[in-house]
Amino acid sequence: MFLIVSFIFWVSQFIYVPVLAPYIESSGGKYTFVGLVLGSYGIMQLVFRMPIGIFSDLIKKRKPIVIAGMLICALSCFVFAITNHLAWILVARSLAGLAAATWVIFTVLYAGYFSDKHIHRAMGMISFIIVLAQFAGMFLSGYLVDHWGWKTPFWVGAIICTVGVVLSFFIHDSQESLPNQPLKLKDLLSVITDSTLLKVSMLSIAAHGILFTTMFGFTPAYALKIGFQAHEISMVVIAFMVPHAISAILSGKLFVPVLGQWRTLQFAFTFVACFTLLTPFVTNKLLFYLLQGLNGFSLGILFPVLLGFAIEKIPSQKRATAMGVYQSLYALGMFIGPFLAGILNSYVGISGTFYLSGISGALAMILTFLWGAKDQNKFFSKAQPK
Repeated sequence: MFLIVSFIFWVSQFIYVPVLAPYIESSGGKYTFVGLVLGSYGIMQLVFRMPIGIFSDLIKKRKPIVIAGMLICALSCFVFAITNHLAWILVARSLAGLAAATWVIFTVLYAGYFSDKHIHRAMGMISFIIVLAQFAGMFLSGYLVDHWGWKTPFWVGAIICTVGVVLSFFIHDSQESLPNQPLKLKDLLSVITDSTLLKVSMLSIAAHGILFTTMFGFTPAYALKIGFQAHEISMVVIAFMVPHAISAILSGKLFVPVLGQWRTLQFAFTFVACFTLLTPFVTNKLLFYLLQGLNGFSLGILFPVLLGFAIEKIPSQKRATAMGVYQSLYALGMFIGPFLAGILNSYVGISGTFYLSGISGALAMILTFLWGAKDQNKFFSKAQPK
């Protein structure tokens, strides 16, 4: 039941994402405002995810917050559906960001169903459900708009999410061991200042910034600019999301066991940077599909690794807090990426999106090599006899 509710949650969040930027433009919004709306989704998560994680650890409850997240998600879709005023579009997307902020609790709740040694596989499965839901929603988006108009994805999302609200009452809390004593301030500080968590969060800022600036941001608008039709956006989504879903599963089952965490991140960020920088130079449809598939596969590798890396060494009673820190910080990328891209696009055109994202990927790649080498040196120094 939990996975069904999670699937519905993300379908509702993403059923309108491919057409959101073009929809805002059609309603009179300029690139800068489009960037602000896209970025508002991230800024709400930046502000609310950590408090939600801390609050959940303090009250030792997960399910009520999951239900609240589903309700806010449904409300966001309804606001989108009933108005096309630019201010209300911003409000609706901000509500979607607030709903997404509760995902920290979804993740910790699901992780609690598994033992510590299976955390990476659990995160791989939940990442797969997210990607599958994103794919389903985004695939339907172009088709719905092409046949019934701009508002249809919002109405469908609202109806689906309302069903999810009802189903969310039937999920159950995990049996994770939580202490009777509330977390102390020093315990919270130890989580917030954990070096591994902060490093992984910085890399996730880059990864999410790239994703929400490109495929979940301006890539559909760029595709329309170079000659794609509205109904062909669904094919762009397929080209990106199918490899993205496959690599999310392979990440924890194949790449991490074979290459290790840091090496996997190094390869993935290298490919992401290259494929993203190549995008504005491609106008051929077949090559564009291919490039989206390669980029989707590379990005799909990253997220389960980063997610598992963030909490694998954190005690269970602090995991909601740790996940709140992690998801709050990477939400910074979801805000800054689209917002800066919107400003840059106003000056250099929509190609600026891909230059900005590609450079971000290259910087993240450099950090993985620096931090990965440092961690390996620590490991070997500890292994030496004294």
